[in-house]
Amino acid sequence: MAAAGFGALHGVRVIDFTQMLAGPFCTQLLADQGADVVKVEPLKGDDCRIAGPYHPDDSLRAFGGYFASVNRNKRSICLDLKDSDAREVVLDLVQDADVVVENFRAGVMERLGLGYETLRERNPKLVYAAIRGFGDPRTGKSPYSEWPAYDVIAQAMGGLMQINGPDSQTPLKVGPGVGDLYPATLCAFGITAALLHAGRTGQGQFLDVAMVDAVLALCERTIYQNAYQGLVPHPDGNRHPLLSPFGLFKAKDGFVTLAAHFDAWWAKLCELIGRPDLVRDPRCATAEARVANRDFVYGQLELFTAAHTKAELASLLGGQIPFGPVNNVAEIVADPHFAIREMVVEVEHPGVVQPMRVAGIPVKMTDTPGRVVRRAPLAGEQTDEILREVGLNESRITDLHARHVVR
Repeated sequence: MAAAGFGALHGVRVIDFTQMLAGPFCTQLLADQGADVVKVEPLKGDDCRIAGPYHPDDSLRAFGGYFASVNRNKRSICLDLKDSDAREVVLDLVQDADVVVENFRAGVMERLGLGYETLRERNPKLVYAAIRGFGDPRTGKSPYSEWPAYDVIAQAMGGLMQINGPDSQTPLKVGPGVGDLYPATLCAFGITAALLHAGRTGQGQFLDVAMVDAVLALCERTIYQNAYQGLVPHPDGNRHPLLSPFGLFKAKDGFVTLAAHFDAWWAKLCELIGRPDLVRDPRCATAEARVANRDFVYGQLELFTAAHTKAELASLLGGQIPFGPVNNVAEIVADPHFAIREMVVEVEHPGVVQPMRVAGIPVKMTDTPGRVVRRAPLAGEQTDEILREVGLNESRITDLHARHVVR
C-alpha cells in the first residue's frame, strides 16, 4: 500500500510516465514531499534500471545506483501502453489523479491516445506537465521541437558551457546533469503552482519546461551582460567576472573557495592572513581595483593559501569571511553538516544486505517535512495493488497478466 501520509503534498496523486533523469527527478521531488507517485513503466521496466552502477554484492541487479537515486518514494506499475486495455487502465488512473508528468518527445503521448486534451476530458482538474528538450508546441513551437535532447545538449544550447571552462577559449560541461536536474526542479515548481490554481478554480492546465530554456534561465547573467554592456561572455575559469576576490584558491592539499569582494570582508581577510599592506595597495584598495587587477589579487592570496591545508584555512577563515573547502564525496559523507541536515541518507536496496547511500531532501519544512520512506520500486512491484485501487477485480487483473498487458 501507499506509505502513511506525510508532507505538504500528502493527498496529491501523480501519474509518472517519465524515464531517464529529468522527469524522474521532478517526480521524486514531489514524492519526497508526500505525493503518491505512481510510476508507469513499460513491461521491461525503465531503461535506466540497467544503467548501473551496481554494488559488487548485488545478487539481484534489479536496478543500479542511477535508478535508485531518482526513483525513491514511488510505486511502480508496468503497462504495455500500446494495448487498448492498458490505455483504459491509464484513463482509470487519471480519473482521480491530480498530476501527470511525462518527458517523451512531443507527440508520443498523442500517438498513444493519452495526450493532454484526451486526459483533460476525463479529468478537467488535471495538471499535465511535460519536460522536453525544446518545449512543447502548445506553448511555442521551436524550430528544434523535433530534435532529441539530453543534458549535454541543453548545457550547450542554453549557454552554460559557453561561460564555464578553465579559460576564455575552452567551453566545459558542468559535471552533474544540470541540463536535466534544473529543468526538473523548475517543473516541480510549476506543478505546485498549477495545483494551487486548480485548487482555487477547479481547472487544471498544461505546463511544460524546455531543457534549454531552463539552462538559459540558470545563465541569466549573460543576458543582462549582453544587454547592458554589449558583451558576449566567455568562460572565466574559477573566478567571477565582476567580483574579486571571488573564486577558487590553491591549498596545500587541494583547493578552497572564498569571497572577499566587499571592502569590509577584504580588510578582514587581509588582517587574518597578516597582509594589512594589501588594504592600502592601490591595486586592490577598492572593489573596482580588485576586479581590474585580479591576477595580482589572486596571486597574493595564493601565496598564503597554498602554504596551508584546507583544515588550517577553515580554522582561520571559516565563519570570518565567506569561505569553504572544495569537498570530495568522501569528505561530504564525513562532514557533520550533511549528517545533521540529513543530506546523505540510507535506503534499502534489493539484492544487497547493507543499505545504500543516496542524496537526501534539500527542502526542509518545519510543519510538513519531506521524508524518505521507501526505496526505488522493483519494476511492477505495486502493479496489482494499483490496479485494485482503480477498481479492477482479481479475475480482471489475472487476465491482464495472462495477456501480458501488465506486469
